[in-house]
Amino acid sequence: MSSRRSPGRPDEDAQRITSAPESLADDMSRRQRRYLAQMGVRMVCFAGAFFTWGHLPAVVPILLMVAAVVLPYVAVLFANAGRERRDTDATFMEYREIGPGSGPHEQLGGRS
Repeated sequence: MSSRRSPGRPDEDAQRITSAPESLADDMSRRQRRYLAQMGVRMVCFAGAFFTWGHLPAVVPILLMVAAVVLPYVAVLFANAGRERRDTDATFMEYREIGPGSGPHEQLGGRS
């Protein structure tokens, strides 16, 4: 690694490779692969329940069916658990205190 610095450029401007976020395309690809793998496990659960229905105790195919029903919910949770949220405040508006108005105050309650 080079120890030379650019003149007039502080070290804080450079982003280190270890702290750089994963690219959006890589993140989406990773989440899609994970989702498809979980849906593959779901299909195996359905097939296992179908082929074991009369051959094993009824508990086994029922557990496989329950797993096949619950897996889509879990898969969607994991697929949507994507990029991290920003640490900075994303407030777009500054709140300010509003003082009392300058008009007559007697008319506010419907009284004249």
